[in-house]
Amino acid sequence: MTEQFCEVGKLRAELLQNLGAVGETVTNVLTLIEKVMQKIIHSLAKKEAPVLELNTRSSWSNTRFDKSVGLLMRSVCCLQLLNLGIFLLTALFLKVLEMIYKLVQTDSYATKRDMYYNDPQLFVTQRNLDLIVDDISCMLRVPRRSLHVLATSKGFISGDLCYLEADGTRVECSSSSTTVPVSSNVSGITNIVSSAKFVLVVEKDATFQRLLDDEFCTRLHPCIIITGKGVPDVNSRLMVRKLWETLHIPVFALVDADPHGIEIMCIYKYGSVSMAFEAPSLTIPCILWMGLLPSDIERLEVPQDALIPLTKNDESKLIGLRKRPYISCQPTWEREMDIMLKCKQKAEIQCLASIAPHFLTRVYLPNKLHYGGWI
Repeated sequence: MTEQFCEVGKLRAELLQNLGAVGETVTNVLTLIEKVMQKIIHSLAKKEAPVLELNTRSSWSNTRFDKSVGLLMRSVCCLQLLNLGIFLLTALFLKVLEMIYKLVQTDSYATKRDMYYNDPQLFVTQRNLDLIVDDISCMLRVPRRSLHVLATSKGFISGDLCYLEADGTRVECSSSSTTVPVSSNVSGITNIVSSAKFVLVVEKDATFQRLLDDEFCTRLHPCIIITGKGVPDVNSRLMVRKLWETLHIPVFALVDADPHGIEIMCIYKYGSVSMAFEAPSLTIPCILWMGLLPSDIERLEVPQDALIPLTKNDESKLIGLRKRPYISCQPTWEREMDIMLKCKQKAEIQCLASIAPHFLTRVYLPNKLHYGGWI
């Protein structure tokens, strides 16, 4: 307990020193952090437990839906829920605010992983730091990249695309046999060059690899394929958004015909509750559902042994999805979800291999693209 108090005192002294050295050239982010710190320091000086007003990033009631953007955070939803009288929590928040302040002040960047290893004993887990960074970003109402904090990417991209990274490195994504990790600094990407006709967002890494193995990006059309390897990280979402804004080409989603796949597609298209405060830079409202559609299963006569029964959890998730505000403006999506509920079956994209080994890349997707089989 005494050590934690010492840590808080040390951080407080360092922050006061930093705040006094900035002068008149502080950026908006620095000013916002200073205001937060002034409140905290004022409370500590009076020996009171500081309280920060944070938006609850897990509550649907704190979001609103806009058809042209997706899920947005309401402007009046602040709750006094973070009591910094908890010593460890105080140390965590002060430490992260200090690190962000220094990054912005010196115009340098760090990944969340770098920040965690700056003091792993204090943060205990990477998740603790990740949540605090996102809470601070939400509290200040600025994108995380404005805090000069980068996240390690888990996504991959390939296809007819080349660009320059922020450090001037030229990235070529056109090799049919290799993939390129999605940049950890998407906002710094410039000089995007591509003759792609569309972007295909792929839910799973296994399907992504199948497309690569079959040279999908070059055999059918020049295109770009990208995967967030399941639930997408922020960088994968930023990259899809940047490609859409820069190239002005269609964006399609290829996901499993199950509630989980539909939800992942919705995250790309409409955003997530936890990141609703950054929706304008993350969502792709025009994304189209290429497949796998529940109606495709019967139409293509997919063998029964390749299908999976819906579980009770699946049904609950699907019913929950049907109630989300953005689904009501997608009647064709609603019909597909109703088909799934009625048939009580789901299917993974890999089930198409039960029809023929290369059915996905040589029949299914080419026919979809030629005849407009998306919704």
